[in-house]
Amino acid sequence: MFEFLSGDRVPTPSAPDAATLRAWAVVLREVERHASDAERIDQIRALEELKCAAEARQAVLAADFDASQREAAARRGVPAERQGRGVAEQIALARRESPHRGSQHLGLAKVLSTELPFTMAAFSAGRITEWRATLIARETACLELGHRREIDAALAADADRLEAMGERELVGEARRLAYALDPEALVARRRRAERERRVTLRPAPDVMSQVSALLPVAQGVSVHAALSVEADRLVAQGDPRSRNQIMADTLVGRVTGQDKAEAVPVHVNLLVDDTALLGASEAAAHLDGHGPVPAELARALVLASPEAATSLRRIYVAPETGSLVAMESRARLFPAVLGGFIRLRDRTCRTPWCDAPIRHLDHPHDVARGGRTSAFNGQGLCERCNHAKQAIGWSARSRPGPRHQIELTTPTGHRYRSLAPLARPPSAVRRQNDTNWAAPSL
Repeated sequence: MFEFLSGDRVPTPSAPDAATLRAWAVVLREVERHASDAERIDQIRALEELKCAAEARQAVLAADFDASQREAAARRGVPAERQGRGVAEQIALARRESPHRGSQHLGLAKVLSTELPFTMAAFSAGRITEWRATLIARETACLELGHRREIDAALAADADRLEAMGERELVGEARRLAYALDPEALVARRRRAERERRVTLRPAPDVMSQVSALLPVAQGVSVHAALSVEADRLVAQGDPRSRNQIMADTLVGRVTGQDKAEAVPVHVNLLVDDTALLGASEAAAHLDGHGPVPAELARALVLASPEAATSLRRIYVAPETGSLVAMESRARLFPAVLGGFIRLRDRTCRTPWCDAPIRHLDHPHDVARGGRTSAFNGQGLCERCNHAKQAIGWSARSRPGPRHQIELTTPTGHRYRSLAPLARPPSAVRRQNDTNWAAPSL
């Protein structure tokens, strides 16, 4: 059992192995519901410190794993620029997160272990969260090593002061110190950031979408100010819409050239059950690039307006499993129709926990080794995951089953299962087929 005393930090006598850590997780599931309120607060604080220390331990293990994998690759004669390929992806799978997040975690782990010793000490002691350690690393990333360590000491040598700082205060102090040490580095960083301006689209709750624009500060302020002025003008004229609605509609109208936000000509891929399309059922449809949408919205999209250019392709599913039917080709490259089928079936990258858009169509069983170009031996991957799969020790294969299934094996021998999402709820499907991931096994 654990024993936490208010204000005390109990050192770990020895580094636990994976079995011990899993045993701790079992202990934590036993919740005491009859504690006093003071004890509840003490436990919440102690668990927060434990969580931070556990994240720090993950960072240490990630940095050590990266170093070990690179050493092993070097012994095999792998060129230096390719020695770290697939490392972040393995860490992401273990953390049940996307490769992008795994890469961020690995980058932070390497910086903390080699360049920010005081921040790492506070992190390991449970005094700061992973996010606060990330803020320190991020705000000093543009500096040379000596200056970075100087700021690390100024901010984190006093762990009590660091723990008491708010996030905004921490970022402001880090930026002030960085600018005092090397103003030219911050100017160069700003110019690099301006070159990375972009617009992104993400699904949002309640069948909405979130369009984000990362802009230089002057442009961002100008865009928001222009929308605000227009909203104020229309509200003053008696427009019944709220200011937020007017700003959103004005943005869409000015970008698309339409007077009304509802009259935007679009071309979308919509996977919809024919019974739902005809109104005989309310089965959810799938809007490519967003995800599930209600049948009512799917019908509205098809019949949106005379200006909308809409094309409809019916793709049939197996009613017993809810899976799309298979297709096959004799070509080495995936033909357009088969490629479109795989993209609709997989929707996002098939690597577990990676939600990135599909960029590559991949043969799990390589064509050079006798793999066929078919829906069964095909999967959609993002560019990063497809490159990681080419590293030494990675393999993937399609497995038979009612739903398309890929088994991915990493260089450490861990196996992960990926199931294609359901095209529609099946008439009968076993409980174990409803999950889209499986815990790693050896």
